[in-house]
Amino acid sequence: MIGTDTDLASVATIDDPLSRTAITPSLITALQSVTGHPCVSLLLSTTPAQTMQREDAARLLGLYREAEARLVESAALPGVGSSVLGPLRALVEEVGRGPASEAVAVFASAAMQTAVRLSLPVVDRVVVDPSFATRDLVRALHRTPRHVVLALSAHEARLFDGVGSQLCPAQSGAFPQTIDGQGPDSRGRGPGGRRSARRPTDAEDRRAFLREVDRALGSYLRVRPAPLVLVGTERVVAEFRRVSSNLGRLAGWVPGSLVTSPTTDLVPRIRVVLEEYLVSRQREAVELLERRQGEGRVAAGIAAAWQAAYAERPEMLVVEESYFHPARIGRDGEVLDPDPADLEAPDVIDDLVDELIEAVLRRGGWVAFAGDDALAAYGGVALTVRPRGRSA
Repeated sequence: MIGTDTDLASVATIDDPLSRTAITPSLITALQSVTGHPCVSLLLSTTPAQTMQREDAARLLGLYREAEARLVESAALPGVGSSVLGPLRALVEEVGRGPASEAVAVFASAAMQTAVRLSLPVVDRVVVDPSFATRDLVRALHRTPRHVVLALSAHEARLFDGVGSQLCPAQSGAFPQTIDGQGPDSRGRGPGGRRSARRPTDAEDRRAFLREVDRALGSYLRVRPAPLVLVGTERVVAEFRRVSSNLGRLAGWVPGSLVTSPTTDLVPRIRVVLEEYLVSRQREAVELLERRQGEGRVAAGIAAAWQAAYAERPEMLVVEESYFHPARIGRDGEVLDPDPADLEAPDVIDDLVDELIEAVLRRGGWVAFAGDDALAAYGGVALTVRPRGRSA
C-alpha cells in the first residue's frame, strides 16, 4: 500500500526500453523489498528532451563514478564489480542515450537493476545503503496519482484510467455506455459498425441513464479505487452529481462537451484538476496533523518518529519534501547523528527519512509530503499514530 493514492515523461518513445518502466505501487514495493548492502541509487534532475542533454549525461556518469569510488574503497564487498557496478554502468549508459524528463532514478544491486524517469525534480545524489532510496518515487506517485476519468454527455459515457500523462480506456466491459443501455459488445450498431445512440427524450431518460452509469462506475471503483475526475458540461455533471453515490474521492471537474475528444486534449485539462486536488490533500494532511497534536498522538522530529514507527501503530507520516537526515541506528533503535567525516561510511544511512517512509508504508500507514518550512514546528517530519487497542 503506497499511501492514499507514475509517471514516465511524455517524451518517451515506443523504442525506449525505459518507457515500459512506470512508477507504480508494485514497482515501489518491489524496490523496497530488496535488501542487502550494497543497494545503489543514483538520482539526478534533468532537462526534458527527446534525447538527454550531454551535460546531464555527463552529470549522471559523474554520479556513477562517485558510487564506484565508494564501493571500490570498501574491502568488504567482493564481486561488487560484476554484480553491481557492471549492471549500474550499463543502465547509466542506456539512460544517457534516451529521452529525459524532469529527473531520473537508477537502481542497482546484486538482486535487481532498473531505471525510471520521474515527473518532478530531485536532489542530485548517490545513495549506497542496504536498501534503495525510493522516497522520490513515492513523491512522484503522490504528485501524479493514478486516477479515473468519467467523460459524460447527455447520451454517452466513457471511462478512462490515468497515470501521470497517460490516459487509456478503462478495462471494463461496462464502458462506453449510451443512453439506450448498449455496452461495447452489444447489438444496436449502425452503418459501418458504429453504435447507434437514441437521443434522450426527457429528463427521466437522462436520470435513468446516469444512474446506470453510476452503478457501473461504482463496480469499477470498488475493484480499482482512485481519485475521480468528471468531464462534461455543467448541466450533465450537475445531474450526475445529484444521482451518484460514488463521489467520495471526487478530485474535480473538467467543463466542456468532451466525451469524444482525443485523450491528448483531455490530459492537460485533467492535470490542472489533479494539481488543485493534491494541494487540497496537503492542506488536509497538515490539518489532520494539528488535530492529532491536540489528541497527543504525534511524534515530532526524526528521532521520535523513527521510534514511534516501530513502537506504535503508524497512521500518517508527513515530511517536508527537501528534508533529509543521515544517521546511524544504535543497537536499541536510537537515532544517532554521524560525524560529518563519516557520512560515506557503510553503517551510515544516507537518508533516514527514506527508511522511515518504507517502515510506515510497510506497517499500514500512509505518507504525505509538505512544502519546505510547512512543518517547522515539528522539526521537518512528524508521524501521527493510531489509538492503542483500536483496529486500523
